[in-house]
Amino acid sequence: MAKQTVGRRATMLGAGAALAAPWVRSAAAQGAWPNKPVKLVVPYAPGGASDTMARPWADKLSQAFGQPFVIDNRGGAAGTIGAESVVRSVADGYTILFSPNSIMTVVPQLRKVGYDPKKDLAPVARVGDLHCGFVLRPDIGPSNIKEVVDYAKKNPGKLAYGSSGLGTSAQLRVEMFKLRAGVDILHVPYRGSADAMNDLLAGNVQMMNEINVLPHVKAGKLKLLCINHSVRNPEFPTVPTLTEQGYPDSDVPIWYSLQAPAGVSKEIISILNKKVVELAKTDDMVRRLREVSVICPIQTPEEITAFTEVDFASNGKLIREANVKLD
Repeated sequence: MAKQTVGRRATMLGAGAALAAPWVRSAAAQGAWPNKPVKLVVPYAPGGASDTMARPWADKLSQAFGQPFVIDNRGGAAGTIGAESVVRSVADGYTILFSPNSIMTVVPQLRKVGYDPKKDLAPVARVGDLHCGFVLRPDIGPSNIKEVVDYAKKNPGKLAYGSSGLGTSAQLRVEMFKLRAGVDILHVPYRGSADAMNDLLAGNVQMMNEINVLPHVKAGKLKLLCINHSVRNPEFPTVPTLTEQGYPDSDVPIWYSLQAPAGVSKEIISILNKKVVELAKTDDMVRRLREVSVICPIQTPEEITAFTEVDFASNGKLIREANVKLD
């Protein structure tokens, strides 16, 4: 009888082990994150500001984790197509949004979008602020902000400003400038800053405010009028900030963060945040970001959440005061 009982127990244990085996194999196969390529969704076309700053991060993160961080450009609808694709993805840490703040704090205040930025996305890490300003074609004449204001007042509607799209922070920058300076400048939205830059160089628009045009400033093809930041850009040390030229509190920050679909484990978020912070402090990463006119503040996910709330409120105030519309 005892032998039969032992036999039955052994059979049951064997069956239990057999049932558990697929789960054990699955857990072992998953391993530590990441153990396969990570998709980094850039919600604009290649060649624009977002793409330009995402590539150094993709390179460095690939090297650091030993797995490819592959850029997936998904442009359209002011970045919301890319954002919505991330929100709909599996929350396993293998799809991450390289997010401009406009996706979180501008577009949702201008039209209905297919996601709730506060509920459907989880902040991971801050990856950079654009350290740029208004540029102008040299053939127009002005060399600083005061001269641009004078020119715009004498020639209302003659200046055309190209942006990366409706509802972007680049649009808000010119709307803020128009509001504070009392000038009439035509806003021309494009599908991305690469397209806007092509038209700027061709003379179809006269102004922009993105990092991808700054190499053309160095080449003498464009004039940099100001820096929209609290400090000057070390690559252009003689160019004063907008505040220095008489327009304080008018910068409209353009900043980027990594965002994961809600539900990604806190462990994965912590791992990726710590690695981004570690990389951001290295001399090589500082140099690579500076080469594309980006600086990287260090923030925890909780600090990003708080900063996003402030940005949401300030952008909402500007949208109301300047009567910004998506048309």
